[in-house]
Amino acid sequence: MSHINPEAGGFGPPAPQQAPGYGYPQQSGPGYGHAQPGTSYPAVPTGAYPQAPGYAMPMQPSNGMGTTGLVLGIIGVVCSLTFFLWFFGIVLGILGIIFGAVGRGKANRGEATNKGAATAGLVCGIVATVILPVLGFVIFASIMGSASTF
Repeated sequence: MSHINPEAGGFGPPAPQQAPGYGYPQQSGPGYGHAQPGTSYPAVPTGAYPQAPGYAMPMQPSNGMGTTGLVLGIIGVVCSLTFFLWFFGIVLGILGIIFGAVGRGKANRGEATNKGAATAGLVCGIVATVILPVLGFVIFASIMGSASTF
């Protein structure tokens, strides 16, 4: 059981050796990071670079307004096409227009990355708000057209 570099007792694994160039040097004096009395040497080894300034994390995009506009616009269209939920469809359509417009503005300023979703929410909100009056006008015109043929 012989090792190449046994400890002082002669047995066991070799003592860990520190690789040259790592850590702080053990000597003192000029160039070794320890100030001599009456001198003002740096506290880091000579030739070391100063600490780099920290960088802040980039701001995360706020895509909530555009996504909310899209969801409200889609639900508004579905509710507008449902006879019993037409009132909710108009309200959700108006909210979809508002949130979609705010989301588009954020995307244009670079604060958000979902300009397409915000635009789709704006369009769905407009469709949800306009579809009920258009359907009402079409139904009214068809009733009046069929009444005049009798």
